Amino acid sequence: MKNNVVCFCLFMTFCFSVSCIDSKRDTNEVKLVTAEEMQSILELEDVQLVDVRTPEEHKELHIVSAQNIDFMSPTFDDDISKLDKKKPVILYCKSGGRSAKCAKKMKDAGFEKIYDLQGGISKWKHSDKIKFKSKS
Repeated sequence: MKNNVVCFCLFMTFCFSVSCIDSKRDTNEVKLVTAEEMQSILELEDVQLVDVRTPEEHKELHIVSAQNIDFMSPTFDDDISKLDKKKPVILYCKSGGRSAKCAKKMKDAGFEKIYDLQGGISKWKHSDKIKFKSKS
């Protein structure tokens, strides 16, 4: 009986410690968001909205108030280092590939809260949930 109690206590301690580790890790994960979720985040939080496409793509069509930091630029690492790592960041690109790579780099660089627009601007450019500015 004593062995069962000891085993049970060890098992519970292990489970508790693992659950604490997992919950801490989840806070640093990149969260994919829909257009609706992105709009809510923009309204509720002081967010850095970043378009990681090329300047040419950005000029054609971009989300209002987005700053352009080209993921393919040789100055990309320096450019993202100028952002506030403590403020949430929402990233987007054309279809989600570049923003996912950028999110990983930013996570590795110590950014605390990163959101990635699921499917990129292509998926949402006809949405009435996002305010766009286009070249006219």
